[in-house]
Amino acid sequence: MQLLVSPSSIEEARSSLSADIIDVKKPSEGSLGANFPWIIRDIKTLAGKKPVSAAIGDNEYKPGTAALSAYGAAHAGADFIKVGLMFDEVDRARDVIEAVTTAVKQEFPEKYVVIAAYADFERMGTISPFAIGPLVAEAGADVAMIDTGIKDGKSLFEFMDEETLTRFVGQNRELGLQTALAGSLKFEDLDALKRINPEIIGVRGMVCGGDRSTTVRAELVEKAMMMLR
Repeated sequence: MQLLVSPSSIEEARSSLSADIIDVKKPSEGSLGANFPWIIRDIKTLAGKKPVSAAIGDNEYKPGTAALSAYGAAHAGADFIKVGLMFDEVDRARDVIEAVTTAVKQEFPEKYVVIAAYADFERMGTISPFAIGPLVAEAGADVAMIDTGIKDGKSLFEFMDEETLTRFVGQNRELGLQTALAGSLKFEDLDALKRINPEIIGVRGMVCGGDRSTTVRAELVEKAMMMLR
């Protein structure tokens, strides 16, 4: 299980370097808010051989916009390109997933496409995470992810229990996909996450001392890494 930490700046990225994956986002623009391409590029330079992920937004149903954003993030140096589906309906999800995957994979077949749905989909009126796995596999993307869409302090585990999340991971493995889990995770969630055993867990608030709007702290990233090993 790899730890993905989400800095929003070069300074925060320096504090995140002990993580397995450095994830570039802009928290002020949402759960999966997109940062600037030059920030992605600079963090990729800083990270060296360490993989860098980039969120490209909590996307409405705009396949062209999502595809162009994905292409830009890949060109800027991201190794993982991550898109959130902030809408409902399987056919519309298929359109966006296929567009994003094509935009990345045609030129960068070695890069990973991450498709995210939200644990709090019922209160948001968006697609269920369990509906996206077959679409992700069909499009040739790589990772199915669950995050929380509304950042009000409620964690992933307040919407989906350990059994449900284990089933999500199992479904994805049967489809040949990796799984990423995120959503206001806390240090006390790490034991359950080890049992669920997704390939990737994503954190920000945990390593900011509990408030995702503050700053990533190097000692908390190191603490999380030690607890996962």
